[in-house]
Amino acid sequence: MLQANGLRCLDALGLGEPVRRRGHDDVSGGTRRADGRWLARIGAGELERTLGTSAIGVHRAALHEILLSALPDGVVVTGAEIDTVTADGEVGYRHQGKPIETRADLVVGADGIHSAVRGLLWPRAAGPVHIGVTAWRGVTTWHGELVAAISWDRGAEFGMVPLADGRVYWYGAANAAPGGPRGDERARVGSRFDGWHDPIPALIAATDTILRDDLACLDEPLPTYIQGRVALLGDAAHAMTPNLGQGANQALEDAVVLAAVAAEPDGLVTYDKLRRPRSQQVARASRAIGRLGMQLENPIAVALRNAALRVTPPRLALRSMARYADWRPPSLALTPTDTRERPTER
Repeated sequence: MLQANGLRCLDALGLGEPVRRRGHDDVSGGTRRADGRWLARIGAGELERTLGTSAIGVHRAALHEILLSALPDGVVVTGAEIDTVTADGEVGYRHQGKPIETRADLVVGADGIHSAVRGLLWPRAAGPVHIGVTAWRGVTTWHGELVAAISWDRGAEFGMVPLADGRVYWYGAANAAPGGPRGDERARVGSRFDGWHDPIPALIAATDTILRDDLACLDEPLPTYIQGRVALLGDAAHAMTPNLGQGANQALEDAVVLAAVAAEPDGLVTYDKLRRPRSQQVARASRAIGRLGMQLENPIAVALRNAALRVTPPRLALRSMARYADWRPPSLALTPTDTRERPTER
């Protein structure tokens, strides 16, 4: 789900319209109980009226295709394994069995939650920790009516996002210790969400391939995202839980800010100053919402949470959640000598 801040970043890169064409927007949504009773509901178009742009449900493969198509041929090299990185920009890696060494003006470690770059240059930083949640994910064709909604029960959550081509992305998440037994994941997730409201059981049954992950995040924030000529970006810097749907959107924010300031004197210092406080704030909020949302198991606490949601005006609830998406990127037309406009964080 690309939210308003992520879409604005794609607009700054000139890719907003292609993504919108491949995505699905203007849907209603909200939060339900496992029996289908609505706790909070947001009508179609409310998000756009609140923030000036809607959210887009887009298949990850479609987004990757659009991003890759904007690059010149030969820029992306896959299958490269990093061996060494220094703060001076020296990089050693292997590709097709050959060791390669190079020196870069800028090294961007955008290599995910298990970042090799972070491990090499931030050796004392805490690694990812499991949060005690197992998640299943799938994409399937669906011809019935759907809303972009999540459903909560004690210690479990199910979400669905309509896509543009008649398919739907769904996920189910439940409190569980990492490393549990694996096997027939359709049967496993189907059993966990058996008896939940329609169309949840049918969506699971209609899905051919179901992925399973034990969720993790970087619970201990990094003291800096930069080392010399090296900058961390996205999950490598601030891998967060998915409860706010902000992981990819924060990575896009990182990218446009880094692009705007990298060529300036002390540009990486500026990048760290602008990005670290906001991204770590969003990560903390996402973690807190997960604990107060789907991870709650105490029946009294669950009842209180649900009652609070039911009495909260929908627009107030939307504004509370949408404030993390209320961000605008800097202009990418900046040059090192142009000081009339500087990127700002909101």
